[in-house]
Amino acid sequence: MDQREPIELSVEHISNAPPPDAARPFVFQVQFGNWQQPAPRFQARRPRRVLPLLLFVATCLSTFWAGGEMFGLVFLPGNPSQVAIDFSKFLTGGLQYSIALMAILVAHEMGHFLQARRYGVPASWPWFIPMPISPLGTMGAVIVQASGHADRKQMFDIGITGPLAGLVIAIPVTILGLQSSRIENIEAFGGGLTFGNPLLLRWLAEWHFGTPLLSHQDVVLTPLLHAGWVGILITALNLIPIGQLDGGHILYGLIGRRAHRVAFVLLWSAVIWTLTTGNWSYSVMIFLMLTMGARHPPTRDDSVPLGGFRIVLGWLTLAFMLIGFTPNPISIQKHPQREQPASSSSHRQSDVPQIEETVRDNHRQESLLPVVKASE
Repeated sequence: MDQREPIELSVEHISNAPPPDAARPFVFQVQFGNWQQPAPRFQARRPRRVLPLLLFVATCLSTFWAGGEMFGLVFLPGNPSQVAIDFSKFLTGGLQYSIALMAILVAHEMGHFLQARRYGVPASWPWFIPMPISPLGTMGAVIVQASGHADRKQMFDIGITGPLAGLVIAIPVTILGLQSSRIENIEAFGGGLTFGNPLLLRWLAEWHFGTPLLSHQDVVLTPLLHAGWVGILITALNLIPIGQLDGGHILYGLIGRRAHRVAFVLLWSAVIWTLTTGNWSYSVMIFLMLTMGARHPPTRDDSVPLGGFRIVLGWLTLAFMLIGFTPNPISIQKHPQREQPASSSSHRQSDVPQIEETVRDNHRQESLLPVVKASE
């Protein structure tokens, strides 16, 4: 049959078409012997900038306060029930922690944002979440992305770039934090706020100090080390393959709709584990995932192949969840305090500098990365 150039007919209104402010007019291509309707071309709205910028500034301030409070509050000599502010350590600790952690979060979120821009997928600027009353200072950040625009490979790339970009900053920050840290004997200190230790942090500590830590030893938590710990934990949580978390995007790209069954099992296993163990550390996150649902929405084209490199990279990235996750991220625990010999009472004045360096509540790790003292 005779094939000729297609005739383009603009249609101003179709009953099933998207609203005019969300889409351009449909374009039909009519050919002799053939007729097709291409996918509508959506006009991306310009993302909001003022509110994300304000949230970014607020998160910078909240992380600065959290770091300063963690490393700048000291016990008063002779009165361990009262604390005072060491302004020098408050400023130094707050700045180091805030700059390092915000660099990790910005790298993570901009990885998503720039990849979405690369593929022309509408996405908001990062929305950072300040939380000044917590020892972390933030609950991370999110990017709102329009659904139905990215195909399978594009969604995979957008989802995986964020965690990888964040780890590029988080792991060096953790190693730098270990450089200024040291090993302490935890028997000399009482209980306090405890930070759980993922396998990755334990491996890095043992690699840095050249020997496994003994049961009565721990590592002093410095501002950079604390920022690295938070960055690694946030990355591991985002890689859980449920719903529209980064791990959900990656797993859906790898195995398609079978990811729904995996997400369903993981989510309800987390619910059962929380109820049976009484560990409510992740109760807020579980509630949010139950609200949003475990299913991942289909992409614009699920048939686009990923290729061997992306498949290997995807499984390796998901495996990071196993070495970056800790079931008890923050808890309050008590440890027996070593009794001082009676003969040492005359020498207690020499211990005052160490007492003054001790962080509020003897913040420390259970078996790794304790904050038994503020860094010098």
